[in-house]
Amino acid sequence: MLNAKLATQTHNPSVIRIGESVTVGGEDLLVIGGPCTVESLAQMEQVARHLSPSPVQMLRGGAFKPRTSPYSFQGLGDAGLTILSEVSQRYNMPVVTEVMAVSQIEAIADRADMLQVGSRNMQNFDLLKALGEVNKPVLLKRGLAATLEEFVFAAEYILSSGNPNVVLCERGIRSFDPYTRNVLDLGAVVALKQITHLPVIVDPSHASGKRELVAGLARGAIAAGADGLIVECHPEPEKSVSDARQALSLEAMVALAESLRPIAAAVGRRLPEAIPAEVAIAA
Repeated sequence: MLNAKLATQTHNPSVIRIGESVTVGGEDLLVIGGPCTVESLAQMEQVARHLSPSPVQMLRGGAFKPRTSPYSFQGLGDAGLTILSEVSQRYNMPVVTEVMAVSQIEAIADRADMLQVGSRNMQNFDLLKALGEVNKPVLLKRGLAATLEEFVFAAEYILSSGNPNVVLCERGIRSFDPYTRNVLDLGAVVALKQITHLPVIVDPSHASGKRELVAGLARGAIAAGADGLIVECHPEPEKSVSDARQALSLEAMVALAESLRPIAAAVGRRLPEAIPAEVAIAA
């Protein structure tokens, strides 16, 4: 047993509330969808309008983007946060977006419902400790080469600093095989559900790097006991400014979410029946 006093499985599984109406970790599965990067208000409007009547309960979208090349698109920054907040309120869908630095926390926490720590920052301990002082859920992604012990202790940094609302995300680990972007470790999902009381979701998009592999990995994750999924989708996947190769179309995203129902039922879970969000009309 890991000596992580707060993260390890010493009590009942945690159910974490995100926004006013979404939870993760209970009987209901959580499905998060949206583009890798917020590109415009029109783009995010189209995404939310298409996904809100479906089983997808939350939106994702990067305002600040960590990119391998400094010359790649780095996100819209504060303008992207404003777009996320506006669309979230209009369609009654909570949003999650990535935080890369302590200096970004306040602005993101003011306009997003959940703050994501990307794999590159999983052991950015100053960032983790600062997120422990925030009254918002944190989505913590596993590092590219992190062991489960390192992953759980990263969560412990947030928990021990005062924030109990941490969701773990398995998003694939680096391997020698170039066919897939990473290797989705479903064994880690099963193990984490035994080791820790924290909810565990899966990111099949970054694990595979290819849109044609996403649905199969997503369904396998739910069968393995994951509490939910975070999946990249885009109105025009081939034109996405980031991670175009792995993004689903909006139609494919909805079809994937619906296909999870029988698998969820087989493992004693369920997808909530979606209620179309009422679009706010500008005065």
